[in-house]
Amino acid sequence: MIQDADIEKIERLIKLSETHPVLPDSFIPWETPQGNAPFIPEESLSLQGHPLYEILGPFQRRELGRLEMAQVMWSYAWSEGLACIIFNKRLIKLNPTSLEYRYLVKELIEEFRHQDMFARAVKMLNVDPIKQPHWAKVLAWLHVHFMPVSAQFISVLAIELVTDMYGRRVRRDEHVYLPLRKISELHHIEEGRHIHYTKMWLDHYLKKANAIQRTFYSLIVLANIVFMRSLYVRLDFYRQIGLTNPDHYARAARQQLKKKFGTYCYDEAIPFVKSFNGFNFITRPLWRRFLKVKV
Repeated sequence: MIQDADIEKIERLIKLSETHPVLPDSFIPWETPQGNAPFIPEESLSLQGHPLYEILGPFQRRELGRLEMAQVMWSYAWSEGLACIIFNKRLIKLNPTSLEYRYLVKELIEEFRHQDMFARAVKMLNVDPIKQPHWAKVLAWLHVHFMPVSAQFISVLAIELVTDMYGRRVRRDEHVYLPLRKISELHHIEEGRHIHYTKMWLDHYLKKANAIQRTFYSLIVLANIVFMRSLYVRLDFYRQIGLTNPDHYARAARQQLKKKFGTYCYDEAIPFVKSFNGFNFITRPLWRRFLKVKV
């Protein structure tokens, strides 16, 4: 699957992982005092921008940010665990002396470090995250066991796009608690090394994809974005910050987050789908319906 033109770059990426690993223990200042720093950029809070957000006091807003950031970190760890299942299924079919095997092993080592890093962040935030609902676990199990390999790699890239567009706002906001900014920065650095592998697989599948397959891939990207978005807002968060009508606030937060994700998608997800001609008379209405985007 690896082309001759990719060999030099892959060897360089393997060497980079060996000689310049970005280790959470040394890269992230875990012991930094929290003070009054926010845990998430204000514009990334699910409810921000809705009139109900103005009712919340400063303490409630900061607490909501702490809870939502912990949920985001847990969702990242969980989704990367699913990606590791997909990569391991590929790994066990490879010759251990092959270039792809060596590259994939490096990626898996770093992905497992990321999962540990995200779990450590949840502990640092002192939050007991809400586990994924049963329907999400069932869909994930079906996906990693029965979906075509092409759809699995599309899913991995789609989730990376979501985490990067969300993480970009965290690492660029100088007000956000420093360890969380450094976590986002570390993840961005190493995912930049990994994404070449996923794109090689995508090129392999997209070169020979017909119109039906391109439609299917577009829907896979859409489904993964909607899926990730569904994991962030939890009713219990609004109970924990002392609101008397948490259902009302949670419904508003879900609608507000839907609008925000539509805006976020313009950065990377939409250009990615356009790159393989994934928008057509079937997919456009669905993207407009579920993400409120103009495509």
